Amino acid sequence: MSLKDEILEVLRSSADFCSGQELCERFGVTRTAVWKAVARLKEEGYQIEARQNRGYRLMTEGDVMNETELREALKEDGFLRDVCYFRQIDSTNLEVRRRADQGAEGPLLIVADEQTAGRGRRGRSWSSPPGTSISMSLLLRPKIRPENASMLTLVCALAVAGGIAETTGLKTEIKWPNDVVIRGKKICGILTEMITELGEIGCVVPGIGINVNMTEFPEEIRETATSLKLELGKDVARTPVVAAFIRCFAMYYKVFLETEDLTALKPVYEKLLVNRDREVLVLDPAGEWKGIAKGITRTGELIVRREDGTMEEVRSGEVSVRGIYGYV
Repeated sequence: MSLKDEILEVLRSSADFCSGQELCERFGVTRTAVWKAVARLKEEGYQIEARQNRGYRLMTEGDVMNETELREALKEDGFLRDVCYFRQIDSTNLEVRRRADQGAEGPLLIVADEQTAGRGRRGRSWSSPPGTSISMSLLLRPKIRPENASMLTLVCALAVAGGIAETTGLKTEIKWPNDVVIRGKKICGILTEMITELGEIGCVVPGIGINVNMTEFPEEIRETATSLKLELGKDVARTPVVAAFIRCFAMYYKVFLETEDLTALKPVYEKLLVNRDREVLVLDPAGEWKGIAKGITRTGELIVRREDGTMEEVRSGEVSVRGIYGYV
């Protein structure tokens, strides 16, 4: 454990100020070393009050996301083998794939404060400025058939919706198949990638991006995106959201693996389906058409009733669906 982490532990356990001299003697370091360690904690977001002749006191921790906090928040979940945090990275999905190539078993969680090359569905970029969002990816090695892996995207959407609702109290919904929305605006995107080896799954990598403390968005998504801060009117601590997501995902993942489909999760998903019983526009390469979304199949296709009354199962990898009058 580093000096910084040791000092943080002492400050957390103290109800009052800890003198600089006491910290020096306890850890056998100079006052300068203590000051530098406290300065690093402040840089990471910890609010620490310093008073002459009294020392240091940990105040409200605010939005602190680092490896120490993540490990502490996730230590009792029993699902993850490991969690790693980066201040900046090209892409959490790419990092998971690199670790998979190195033999990492998983479940492994990679979390970053900032991505410089994040991607969304259909090759779109996913912006994640530092200090404002959650960018995370999971390494999973499920013993399932490759054709069933795409359903894990819907499982992730359920877990994100559940985690956000648990930590903020906000009403979350899902725009099929995997966009989590609040009041009709996108709060989260999910990109799931799969690596196969000799016709079997090598690993599945769900990547999740959640808008947390953003207050502005690029012009092209300004009307369709929102953040937890904008919805609540205050800053939101990101680490508890990550921990709640993992708790929800572990629960839903276990249920999914029992049948390798969404049979048991279908009622939960359909309850959150924002398009259910609403008119949607199906953007099919063969030609656009309208219908009423009725729910999902046990394998995750969207069931849409055409204008002539026939039911059609829409697959997410082939078409897009949006509302008639806007994003949802």
